[in-house]
Amino acid sequence: MRKTLFLSLLTVALVTTAQEQSPMVLRYNRPAEFFEESLPIGNGKLGALVYGGIHDNIIFLNDITLWTGKPTDKNLDADAHLWIPRIREALFNEDYALADSLQLHVQGPNSQHFQPLGTLHIEDLSPGKVSDYHRSLNIDSAIIRDRYIRNGKTIEREYFASHPDKLIAIRLRGDVNCRISLTAQIPHKVKAIANCQNHQLTMTGHATGDPQESIHFCTILKAKTDGEVTASDSSLIISKAHEAIIYIVNETSFNGFDKHPVSEGAPYLNNVIDDIWHTENYSFDVFLERHLADYKTFYDRMKIRLSDKDETSIYLGNTDDLLKNYTDGGGQSRYLEELYFQFGRYLLISCSRTPGVPANLQGLWTPHLWSPWRGNYTVNINLEENYWPVFVANLAEMAEPLNGFIDALAKNGRYTAKNYYGIDEGWCSSHNSDIWAMTNPVGEKNEKPEWANWNLGGAWLVNTLWERYLFTQDKDYLRSVAYPLMKGAIQFCLRWLIENPKQSGELITAPSTSPENEYKTDKGYHGMTCYGGTADLAIIRELILNTIAAGRVLGLENKEMEQTLARLHPYTIGHLGDLNEWYFDWDDWDPQHRHQSHLIGLYPGNHLIEDSGAELLKACERSLEIKGDKTTGWSTGWRINLWARLHKPEQAYHIYQKLLTYVSPDNYRGPYRRRSGGTYPNLFDAHPPFQIDGNFGGIAGVCEMLMQSVGNRIELLPACPKAWKNGYVSGLCARGGYELCFEWKDSKVHNCTIKAKNDGLVSLLYNGIERTIRLKAGETKNIKTW
Repeated sequence: MRKTLFLSLLTVALVTTAQEQSPMVLRYNRPAEFFEESLPIGNGKLGALVYGGIHDNIIFLNDITLWTGKPTDKNLDADAHLWIPRIREALFNEDYALADSLQLHVQGPNSQHFQPLGTLHIEDLSPGKVSDYHRSLNIDSAIIRDRYIRNGKTIEREYFASHPDKLIAIRLRGDVNCRISLTAQIPHKVKAIANCQNHQLTMTGHATGDPQESIHFCTILKAKTDGEVTASDSSLIISKAHEAIIYIVNETSFNGFDKHPVSEGAPYLNNVIDDIWHTENYSFDVFLERHLADYKTFYDRMKIRLSDKDETSIYLGNTDDLLKNYTDGGGQSRYLEELYFQFGRYLLISCSRTPGVPANLQGLWTPHLWSPWRGNYTVNINLEENYWPVFVANLAEMAEPLNGFIDALAKNGRYTAKNYYGIDEGWCSSHNSDIWAMTNPVGEKNEKPEWANWNLGGAWLVNTLWERYLFTQDKDYLRSVAYPLMKGAIQFCLRWLIENPKQSGELITAPSTSPENEYKTDKGYHGMTCYGGTADLAIIRELILNTIAAGRVLGLENKEMEQTLARLHPYTIGHLGDLNEWYFDWDDWDPQHRHQSHLIGLYPGNHLIEDSGAELLKACERSLEIKGDKTTGWSTGWRINLWARLHKPEQAYHIYQKLLTYVSPDNYRGPYRRRSGGTYPNLFDAHPPFQIDGNFGGIAGVCEMLMQSVGNRIELLPACPKAWKNGYVSGLCARGGYELCFEWKDSKVHNCTIKAKNDGLVSLLYNGIERTIRLKAGETKNIKTW
């Protein structure tokens, strides 16, 4: 009896342990020297990169609405479409060199630049040696803390960014003697005030460029302390204090993609004054409580364990050392894999909460005046990849900024469709965009067509709206938001497709490119422009299928789409056994190229899984084998998902391990210098340089390894590797409006619960068994799996 009771209690204890997520904390024993070591906080609009310095604590500030430029010109390049017939003629004469050169005439200006807001310095004025330094980011609470001892006295600092209160808060404790100053890389002025009522720095300025044509901003920093405060130039000096609290607020004149930032700008001065007055209403601790309540509403929805062991009791060292050891030791830390996953969710909550302004290439964090690739929206995968995990990882609200942004693209894209392509129906968007929702093909008439001349960004991006419906089952959203935008995107595609003069009845695109990739013809020409590229047709095929399905939900017919679908040029298999990327069986100029756009139908699309046979899936697998495993960070994230979709767990896991390859900061020159696709010391994705999409693609890949859902079918552990033979996940979301929690042991599902948003019939596949389960809205069922 006692033995039985002991075993029962032991089993309960093991289950409880397995279902408890380890504390998710990034830890370091020195301040950041480089950007890629700094720690990010953000409230979806206002963000900071905290270096945690001792003598000079540098904090870069960002506002996701601070960009160069102004609204787009709707009459831009109104006659550019006149070149399209000449390009098509060259293509069908197989004169690809001429087609490449003519494409330059169908290029417009490049995007505007995302810009850094300012730089905050907190200089410790106390003398003496420093010891016992610690710096951390607690992902579970979205709080950064650092501390050190100087002359036997402990200095403690904590930082958070609050969404409900629109501020960044910093608290200093201990022997506080410091200088606080604000500056910026963009045009600015700073005024300091220190009197008995107010201790404040006010910085005003504008984005780089003509002040009459730029977004303006106002940043206010307010200090509260039990010490003495004086103003010096553009600084505040705090002395003899035991505590100092700093609040930072910022507003810009950005008032929408179609509003001039000066003549029609938002009342940013009034808004920022309201924001700073709000700091009189609550204490630091109350602001912290409100921040935690808001953040944890989203973050706590999902927990993950990829082992039955808690490594945090064993490993409490530095995160950068953990990353190096993982890289050099062959990937032995399940804790790092869990930490990276939840860090990605943390980033998404922190950078994607501003209506109409989604996460950009850097999320919202940059220290650079001129960020790589302008810090813009790259819509030939990178913006899409930012939102791959948003629904499955239970953060659907973080996709809301896309609604307004895609609507803005649709409004501008109607003019692009007409001016550049001569199409009066629907809308399109191209390779790059910015806060002004620019949609024109870029390149400035002198850059490579392989990326500049591409017009299917909108057609790809709107599939995210359909995904939102699939996960939420919100018909009102589908009817009022998603379907009209999808319909407009497909209207353009239906008019852009032309009949192939070399294959009667077949529809193709011309001109066509495969984003950023290049081919070698059978005659040896190294080119970019073609016709009937597989990526184009995969995007259009996926969009047609999704729009037809959406129409059926709403009781609408789409006969033209169905007829078009039947006429699209089919997938073909090449001489290497791979899926052809080009209309002809040409070789890639670079077989290991980072893009794999012709596999969009496999992931993030679904039609190659739903509608193709084993032969095409085998060709997809062969394409990935040829691509190899050495690529950029975001591409590595994509390949995890592709391998997972093919039910290849060890290959998917191998690529996930590659994503966690330690990469040294860009400006580092020491003995451990590494430049490759992987992860920086602060867990930011290394393209390199930093691009946040790799973080998001990586966590989407983990979800895809643990669960896949297509239609009303959910499969558990479809690509779970041997290294994750035991684990637990809660809050994972599936298409159809379901939320699942399940535990597995020895690669077999042991405990599972499923919750439904609506009445439904779902087919659940696990442990080689398929069961049909009927659920009612709001019902949670426990599934006996053994």
